[in-house]
Amino acid sequence: METKKNLAAEKKISGKCNCAQAVLCTYYDKAKINLDMAMQLGNSFAVGMGNMEGTCGAIVGAGMILGLCCHNKTEAMQKMRQIMIKFQQRNTTTQCKLLKGIETKKVLRECPDCVADAAEFLEEVI
Repeated sequence: METKKNLAAEKKISGKCNCAQAVLCTYYDKAKINLDMAMQLGNSFAVGMGNMEGTCGAIVGAGMILGLCCHNKTEAMQKMRQIMIKFQQRNTTTQCKLLKGIETKKVLRECPDCVADAAEFLEEVI
């Protein structure tokens, strides 16, 4: 499969999508949903699940696509674990506020890069 990770990052950069939506709106066709549904699914997953305390929205978006594509629960969970591990290895955390350096004032990864990472790791498992 030709990578779409840069397209996903561009969707985030455009300002039209939050991190979850950027992933969802890049891979919605793989999940057999329409673009409007992809946007709606990702509405509440901006800024680390609405408060920066949660998991990066890009990872959440990847997980939603994975869940829609993979109909075996055990397999889906194993693949999600792979995405989480690779994301954490690359970025040291999966939590939004830590990625953004809210407390430390040191940004570990910018949002478009997080989106690209989540997309890359999603593509490896679907």
